[in-house]
Amino acid sequence: MNKQALLNVINRSDTYKRFGRIHRVVGLMVESKGPDASIGDLCYIHTKSQGKAIAAEVVGFNNENILLMPYREMRDIRPGSLVEATGEPMKIKAGLGLIGNVLDATGKPLDGSSLPKGLKPYPSDQEPPNPLSRPTIKEPIQVGVRAIDSLLTVGKGQRVGIFAGSGVGKSTLMGMISRNSSADLNVIALIGERGREVREFIENDLGEDGLNRSIVIVATSDQPALMRMKGAYTATAISEYFRDQGYHVNLLMDSVTRFAMAQREIGLATGEPPTTKGYTPSVFAHLPKLLERTGTSRKGSVTAFYTVLVDGDDLNEPISDTVRGILDGHFVLDRKLAEQGHFPAINTLKSISRVMKKIIDGKHQDSAEKLRALLATYEENRELIQIGAYKKGSSQEIDQAIHYHNSIIHFLRQDIHEPSSFEQSNELLKDLFK
Repeated sequence: MNKQALLNVINRSDTYKRFGRIHRVVGLMVESKGPDASIGDLCYIHTKSQGKAIAAEVVGFNNENILLMPYREMRDIRPGSLVEATGEPMKIKAGLGLIGNVLDATGKPLDGSSLPKGLKPYPSDQEPPNPLSRPTIKEPIQVGVRAIDSLLTVGKGQRVGIFAGSGVGKSTLMGMISRNSSADLNVIALIGERGREVREFIENDLGEDGLNRSIVIVATSDQPALMRMKGAYTATAISEYFRDQGYHVNLLMDSVTRFAMAQREIGLATGEPPTTKGYTPSVFAHLPKLLERTGTSRKGSVTAFYTVLVDGDDLNEPISDTVRGILDGHFVLDRKLAEQGHFPAINTLKSISRVMKKIIDGKHQDSAEKLRALLATYEENRELIQIGAYKKGSSQEIDQAIHYHNSIIHFLRQDIHEPSSFEQSNELLKDLFK
């Protein structure tokens, strides 16, 4: 670049800082007169405490006033506090140095230490890729859970929902996938989790081996709604960064329901009308934008697992119904199976992988269909069998279902720390019917 070009860049640069002043605070929302800013821009609210500016995001407008939502508690804000505009949205830093770290929703280490060097800035909020730029899913990825690898095979770049009520084993299943998957690395987002559970998940479910190949992003339930939303965006952005570098990444988000609840809080605070079950229209606009960002690209892939909290085990409540329609498959965790001590409590008959038939061979497909048929036959006739009303020999299909039932249940059960490769799972599936 020659001297004149450098001078032109300097002449075009904006060296002014733009400020506004706090006008009022209503609930979660801060209203200020100025500065000049766009929706999504990062601003800093200067408080009475020296050096403790509060980061906030522009989320809307009221007449000519700006509506801001802070990233943390706003105890020090008072009328007339200065609001400084940055002129750009929040950016995170991503790179290989993040692997093994636990971060907050803004991408900074949760333990208060400094970020490692060599990271690159990356925008946290991006548009989903063009559909025609996505390669089709052609090969399976090892999840390390027998029931999934054999009967609900997941492809590289597939997006799957894990639907369950509270306490049925979502976090445990996520830990198993994180430790046993064949992906290059995991990005795990804990959105709206109880503070107590964060360390328990990292130490017990994930373990040291899992953490060494993972990046964990945490936004606990006590944090402002904007931080819970940003946690989901930050985790997705880090996954996209590694996908752009050619890696095959697992994104595990627990849970997308709490992301939707955070967006509902923001929507109601900005004056949106509540619709189905109190969710605002923006919730149903933001969900596909978030979920469609993952998947395949020409360089790498992001295989995503999103947990969905099912209120009262109702799979047709608004968020469950919306997410199921966006994703490429769903795994249903059944409370009845969990109560029987069957773990992982995946109800294989209610679950589906929409890409399975395209990525497995014929023998695998035949064995999987046979197992599902036998399981379905047994479930249909469970009451007759248990009360002794069924007479052996009345139906060949039911006789077979009874014969193989114990073997099938033993195959589907798997201990938390019992590794099982994709090849082992499929060999065991084929050996069931020999």
